[in-house]
Amino acid sequence: MKAGTLFLVLIVVAITAFAVLNWGVLTTQTTLSLGVAVVQAPLGLVMLGLLAFLTALFLVFVIYLQTSVLLETRRHARELQSHRELADQAEASRFTELRGFLDTELKRQADLNAESKATVLARVEQLESDLRTSIEESGNTLSAYFGELEDRLEKGELRPRQPT
Repeated sequence: MKAGTLFLVLIVVAITAFAVLNWGVLTTQTTLSLGVAVVQAPLGLVMLGLLAFLTALFLVFVIYLQTSVLLETRRHARELQSHRELADQAEASRFTELRGFLDTELKRQADLNAESKATVLARVEQLESDLRTSIEESGNTLSAYFGELEDRLEKGELRPRQPT
């Protein structure tokens, strides 16, 4: 038991013991003034009745507070659950949006990579073609020089040098 509950139980036991021990005095008739009338009643029983009434009133008040707190707690729990579900949905939509963004960016990067690869391959092919043309022209030039040298040799224009 909690300390507060134990304290209340001890007070109720003490009041009950006091009433039992003094029952004869509590039931003695006395003249009581109610303000507008005078009556004959046992003062102790009237006071004990008022104590019981106040105790019952406080119990009803405590039950009311407990019930309202319980209902409020349940309402807050439902609100918390609904907010948690909304947050989960928002997070899921953010993940979906992020996935779409990443897919788009990866596709764009793949397209850029393919475009760059095609550009580089086209440039390499162009350079290869230019190199072949240049080699062919050099070969033709050399062939022309060799042909010219052969013609000169045949005509005797070029003589080998004599060693001195």
